[in-house]
Amino acid sequence: MEKRAFLKGLTGLGLSTPLTFDHLDALISSISHLSDNALATHEDFWLKIRTDYRLKSDYINLENGFYCIMPKYIEDHYIEHVKEINFQGSYYMRTVQMENKKNSATRLAKMAGCLPEELIITRNTTESLNLVIQGQKWEKGDEAIMAAQDYGAMRNQFRLMERRFGIAVREVSIPNHPKNDEEIIKLYESVITRKTRLLMICHMVNITGQIMPVQKICDMAHRYGVRVMVDGAHAFGHIQFSIQDLHCDYYGTSLHKWLTVPLGAGFLYIKKEQITDLWPLFAEDPRDSEDILRLNHVGTYPVQTDLAIVNAIDYHHKIGGSRKEARLRYLQKYWTDQVRDLPRVVVNTPVESSRYCAIGNVGIETIDPADFAKQLLDDYQIWTVAIDRPGVRGLRITPNLFTTPKELDVLVKAIKELST
Repeated sequence: MEKRAFLKGLTGLGLSTPLTFDHLDALISSISHLSDNALATHEDFWLKIRTDYRLKSDYINLENGFYCIMPKYIEDHYIEHVKEINFQGSYYMRTVQMENKKNSATRLAKMAGCLPEELIITRNTTESLNLVIQGQKWEKGDEAIMAAQDYGAMRNQFRLMERRFGIAVREVSIPNHPKNDEEIIKLYESVITRKTRLLMICHMVNITGQIMPVQKICDMAHRYGVRVMVDGAHAFGHIQFSIQDLHCDYYGTSLHKWLTVPLGAGFLYIKKEQITDLWPLFAEDPRDSEDILRLNHVGTYPVQTDLAIVNAIDYHHKIGGSRKEARLRYLQKYWTDQVRDLPRVVVNTPVESSRYCAIGNVGIETIDPADFAKQLLDDYQIWTVAIDRPGVRGLRITPNLFTTPKELDVLVKAIKELST
């Protein structure tokens, strides 16, 4: 078989089965005249999108922040990728594996708004950000900055660097309802010293859904010579942005969340000028210090996921990123507007539309978060997750495109009944 022909077959819509989304073409055409905000409330359209998913009837799934299930289009392609790679065996692995991975990375870079040579495919956000944290040339006395609300695995990694290299980690606590961007910027600025090397921020705070003013924080930090690493686990495929517009030095994300790629894929962006300064996590054959691939050696891994990335990007673009964002923002506002002013109910997500999208967090003052989550599942068949962190005690509520307002009505009913 000609290698070029084989590669072409693998990087299209599928490997061997002509799976398409023709049904979406007609559906999208029928609503192309509507604005994103108008379509966000068009329930007939979203009910048809809902049929693209296999959904369990046991519960209402409002915990898509951990892992967003794939629509059938991506799932079917993924299964075909698994079968075809198993069929080809080592022939595939030794001939076109890396070319297909490069193709997927190039598609991701285009969607992310960066250069292909600035992006590598990883297994998740944790791996991406660990490559940056562990790859720094730390010296005793260096300082790093993180927030109490940052993801636990990354906070733990900075603490490990404290014990291993003798660095100091300064910590801030992000207000759930900031007065303005300047309040957040000054908070981070207040702990920067001449020894600060790296500042970590969330693009979207994973436990509350708050969207951070990333570009402004990066610009501030750069004035002090501090590099900024962004945890974008919940932003990519969720809200519209270009990495180059963020002005960050590093950006890591997981693709199994809002892009609905199968488990096992993420990416790391490194600003071109910063690539040479990082040590790799695993040793690689000698490469040019400016080649980002020297940081991407992980051994043998499930390469079928690389192929499914292309299918997920195609599905995302077919629906439209801005349409998707508008619908997700509408769903969050739909339920939070109904409970924000209730006695004993605390919504830990900002009210300003520029500071949120799908993710919301709600607590009841008289109920422990774990008990709250259990009661929702036991009594209302709602699946969610309890959050009990500094300044944030409640449940993270993460709907998806298949979520309906009627399902969110069940959540609102439950909050009203449990808070009385």
